[in-house]
Amino acid sequence: MDRNLLNVVDVEATCWRGSTPPGRANEIIEIGLTVVDLDARRRVARHGLLVRPARSEVSAFCTELTSLTQAEVDSGVGFAEACRWLVEEHGARERPWASWGDYDRNQFTRQCRVTGTGYPFGRGHTNAKRLFGEALGLPRKPGMAAALGTAGLPLEGRHHRGEDDAWNIAALVLFLVERDAWPGAGARQPR
Repeated sequence: MDRNLLNVVDVEATCWRGSTPPGRANEIIEIGLTVVDLDARRRVARHGLLVRPARSEVSAFCTELTSLTQAEVDSGVGFAEACRWLVEEHGARERPWASWGDYDRNQFTRQCRVTGTGYPFGRGHTNAKRLFGEALGLPRKPGMAAALGTAGLPLEGRHHRGEDDAWNIAALVLFLVERDAWPGAGARQPR
């Protein structure tokens, strides 16, 4: 029997304090991915992939926020190769995926369109931020760090690093699974 796996994805992108400078664009510079086994109710793999931007540089503000430097992302893979990695290594076209909000999905959509790269994901996306807010009856959907606090979970690693954020979002997914509030996780199994 196939395992019921979910890819939890978080990206970091080039950014600037204030508006985007002329001639620049937000580009993915890190893809964090945590694989969640929904049946076993645990995180089973953790990955981070640096992605080399083609049309922008890492600003001082971006380094302050993410800790990523231009030299680090220069050693990363190109965006098309990163998308192939998602498909070939993590079954991104077949496996459902989740992110905290719609930013990650929208960033992939924009960047794939601009670069002519095939979109790496299938249709099965869940906005974990929206689902968390609905499940807890919150009038405002919290950011990831605030949601961890609400759930009584620790923030592990550095906030605004894709690999760490994907790991933390996966913990929130499992929090929702335990509350029977995650689609496709099935009813709570007796232990």
